[in-house]
Amino acid sequence: METETPVDPATLPGPQMWRKVSIATLLALILLCTGWELAWAPLRPGGSWLVLKVLPLLIMLPGFLKSRLYTYQWGSMAILLYFMEGTVRATSDNNSVSIALAWAETALSTVLFCALLMYTRAFKRPKAVAAAAQ
Repeated sequence: METETPVDPATLPGPQMWRKVSIATLLALILLCTGWELAWAPLRPGGSWLVLKVLPLLIMLPGFLKSRLYTYQWGSMAILLYFMEGTVRATSDNNSVSIALAWAETALSTVLFCALLMYTRAFKRPKAVAAAAQ
């Protein structure tokens, strides 16, 4: 029986593309949430404390930049909160600007979630194949 040498998923083009997509989408989500709550359509004139929702995204950023798999894994769960918030605000806000920003947040969080899953999948698959072969 011929044994295959393990391939480092980080060297494959697919995972690196998903890593870049996730970083770009994370940065776009940080910009969107900050602008939304401070300038474009805050809950209160002059800005809102809701801008603090950006903190978890900022905590994720260094781990994404350093390609820490653990950050990508917990980030995929945390990003679901942004999807939920965007969906709720898109269907319940009265301000048309806020509704558009909420749909943008929903779209960005969906893209980020998919990119995170695709990136982490490349690292989990070789381990599952190796475990099944034993």
